[in-house]
Amino acid sequence: MLASPVVSIAQLEYFVAVAEEGHLTRAAARLHISQPPLTRAVHKLEAELGVPLFERTVRGMQLLPAGERLLGRAREILALLDRTRSEASAQPAEEPQRSPSR
Repeated sequence: MLASPVVSIAQLEYFVAVAEEGHLTRAAARLHISQPPLTRAVHKLEAELGVPLFERTVRGMQLLPAGERLLGRAREILALLDRTRSEASAQPAEEPQRSPSR
């Protein structure tokens, strides 16, 4: 039985940046990282998912059908994570409930 791929939040953020920028160098600049780790992260994501996400061309990176499908889901996941973080930080801290003494 094959293990399910584990995709990190950083991988999704990197993937979205490359997809939106269409170029590794511009995506790396947007993410404030160098290009080689971004390239490795994209290759690792493709290997973990077992499918190519981009077509590499001399003009940049173009999404393949699998990449198009992932882009929508990745944006949903990242938006949900942002909302969850915002909601959690807006909640006042609750005191832990004590179990009744016997």
